[in-house]
Amino acid sequence: MRLMRRLLPLAACAVLSAPYRLLGGQEAGEAPAGFAKTEVEIPMRDGVHLHTAIYIPTAPHGELPILFVRTPYGIIGAAGALRSSYLELEADGYIFAFQDIRGRYKSEGQFVMMRPPRDRKDAHAIDESTDAYDTIDWLVKHVPTNNGRVGMLGISYPGWLTVMAMLDPHPALKAVSPQASPADMYLGDDFHHNGAFRLSYGLEYATRMETNKEQAAFAFDQSDTYEWYLKLGGLANVNSRYLHGAIPTWNDFVAHPNYDGFWQRQAATPYMDRVSIPTLSVAGWWDQEDFYGPVTIYEALERHDTDHHNYLVVGPWNHGGWSAPEGQKLGAIDFGSPAALYFRQHVLAPWFAYWLKDKGTLDEAEAETFEGGANTWRRWDSWPPRSSVPRKLYTRAGHRLSFDAPVTAPGDSAFDAYVSDPANPVPYRHRPIPPTYQPGGSGWPTWLVEDQRFADGRPDVLTWETEPLTHDVVVAGDIVAHLFASTSGTDSDWIVKLIDVYPDHDDADPSMGGFELMVSNEVFRGRYREGFTQPTPAVPNHVDEYTIDLHTQDYRFRPGHRIMVQVQSTWFPIIDRNPQKFVPNIFEATDADFQRARQRIFRSAASPSYVELPVENDH
Repeated sequence: MRLMRRLLPLAACAVLSAPYRLLGGQEAGEAPAGFAKTEVEIPMRDGVHLHTAIYIPTAPHGELPILFVRTPYGIIGAAGALRSSYLELEADGYIFAFQDIRGRYKSEGQFVMMRPPRDRKDAHAIDESTDAYDTIDWLVKHVPTNNGRVGMLGISYPGWLTVMAMLDPHPALKAVSPQASPADMYLGDDFHHNGAFRLSYGLEYATRMETNKEQAAFAFDQSDTYEWYLKLGGLANVNSRYLHGAIPTWNDFVAHPNYDGFWQRQAATPYMDRVSIPTLSVAGWWDQEDFYGPVTIYEALERHDTDHHNYLVVGPWNHGGWSAPEGQKLGAIDFGSPAALYFRQHVLAPWFAYWLKDKGTLDEAEAETFEGGANTWRRWDSWPPRSSVPRKLYTRAGHRLSFDAPVTAPGDSAFDAYVSDPANPVPYRHRPIPPTYQPGGSGWPTWLVEDQRFADGRPDVLTWETEPLTHDVVVAGDIVAHLFASTSGTDSDWIVKLIDVYPDHDDADPSMGGFELMVSNEVFRGRYREGFTQPTPAVPNHVDEYTIDLHTQDYRFRPGHRIMVQVQSTWFPIIDRNPQKFVPNIFEATDADFQRARQRIFRSAASPSYVELPVENDH
């Protein structure tokens, strides 16, 4: 074995021992002041070595727990993270370990996107859970001055890797915080929502991750990707013109358009049949990538949480926004206080200190959520809250919304209609729409809080709204849309948005006058109204009820504001264009398959379209 570098000066602690490969250079960045760093390649049970950087505080500290982060994005920025997103934890005293997962950056092995959990009957099988287990086993045995306890955390894919580690946890893994973790890539996270394919994100992320072992942005030849995706035509053109079968995840999209065994095996929640270690799930109300996941993970674990070890925090953030220095603003929206700083100082740091260091008392509520509109944190003994009362907000004639159910008048057609044209789809945000990973920023992180007036008034977007509110309407819990709708085609998408319309004049901030803020939203692909495993065509002009989960929220609509609901059938290019003609596989649709369709949203007594709100202060 080659001579090994010491992690700390000889007088400070013992050196790493054990079979491992020492890496030369500074692959994870120079150690920040106060830390000594060593990079190693840790052996897994199948002989693959994983690139890992370990940082140990240099000041006298006694035994410390290890905080462990696994990532597919490269650990080159680990040193900077210690002085930014992990600052409050770093100040509290931890050993940090960062690892490239197999097949990524400096680690050996083959990368598999969202590698599904292994077959436990196969003694030789590996997955992300076994890699985490083997690494933790190595760390607690060979990193000097550790106290035998390990915590894991991570945002997005690293959050999902944290979830995988807790499925079969190493005995030393004592606390985890999966943050913005996906739970199901078909039903509600990065790649699909309710069967609708997230085109721009799916293509750009897959090529970013699978072009090489690092990260490579897809090369667009237009600045406005709306135009690029529109000119692309049918999705069959992606491989024939650009990828040529070289991106495994894109090939999986094409081969598995429905919720088959491929997607079901990859979903995390079926494996969550116990709460084995304390878990703090973290989500952001305006997460542009993974809001479904962390809430779904919390709910899955809650069914088995007999020891009260399962917790949820949701704040006014986008994807990973709680790692921002302050987290007071998102786009044009000011939430009145540094919500990210509050979370790290008053929730995350005390939580890990309690479980890993026996420090302090656990003062964490079952669920802690930030209430937008009121701009305050609230603590709950359950989520959704038991105190909320379901109220139906109906679409009515004259593009009005009302809590009063419709009564069909004689001669009233009792529906509102629009024509959806795939050749002129509704953009999902202001144009131009740059590439998602454009250097210098693309607007992608804040599109969910963009002013929706750019879509309001289009002939293919229906809008209903209340009169200005005379009292607070507090929504706390799960929001569900019930659309009674028909299409002249044989397939259709339905997008529903719940919007807070600000007063026309805002003396405190004139720039926010009339602002339309999306509070909740979702898309549903109509072919899956009877289930996601087997698509069925729609009967033209037949009224069907579509139940669309708009997810959970904690939001206060203030007096003078109006509540708005919008419905449309295209949301481009975040969602691929539905041909509006049923085809077995939309990924193989030809340009000739796309057609216009007349869409009707009904508001009769027999077919009343409404959004069910969990209202806390029912009047």
